[in-house]
Amino acid sequence: MTAHEGATVLVVEDEPSIVDVLAIALRYHRFEVMTAGTVRQALTLAERTRPDAALLDVMLPDGDGRALGHELRAKQPDLALVFLTARDAPTEIVGALAFGDDYITKPFNIDEVIARITAVLRRTRPADVLPERPPLRYGDLELDETTYSVHRAGRSVELTPTEYALLRFLVRNGGRIVPKEQLLRHVWQYEHSAESTVVETYISYLRRKLDALGAPVITTRRGVGYGLA
Repeated sequence: MTAHEGATVLVVEDEPSIVDVLAIALRYHRFEVMTAGTVRQALTLAERTRPDAALLDVMLPDGDGRALGHELRAKQPDLALVFLTARDAPTEIVGALAFGDDYITKPFNIDEVIARITAVLRRTRPADVLPERPPLRYGDLELDETTYSVHRAGRSVELTPTEYALLRFLVRNGGRIVPKEQLLRHVWQYEHSAESTVVETYISYLRRKLDALGAPVITTRRGVGYGLA
């Protein structure tokens, strides 16, 4: 069984033709699929079935997909969130990435959608049985590899699954500068997205959360990548 096989994806999109294409492709790749066209329908479905991932259109007839994502994540913290956004709406992308795990711009390639959801679930969906593993430590950072929790100087840091995956990869590389392309490949499973700004965006989110508890810990080597001080 693959990492995602049997995972349930909630698709929230009000355009029937898009819903049909997404549902058919996801089911072909052995996902369980639920569909909703409104915020109200999505909340009802999520309450009843607790999906593993949600694919949310940002613009919905009865509300904002980002607000829906906030509500779903509040009720189910381990839910993976992927947003569908208009290509010409950078504010939508920034707003979605503030707490979501990934975004896909319209018009989209269906193979890319499947790859993105699979990659997010690989990062966020725990194995059925997790062995006890010692925590990862770097300076005053401690990452619990069993509970996926993070502490800095003994204080808890609330991270999204993607933020955790990024910090874990930096910690595992110690003080080494990790090229942006390597982060895209290992954290996001992107192979040819050197122009993507997703790394910079998530680095800024990590800095905001970590720097609130101590001295700056993430360093930038301009034009190369990122590491830990």
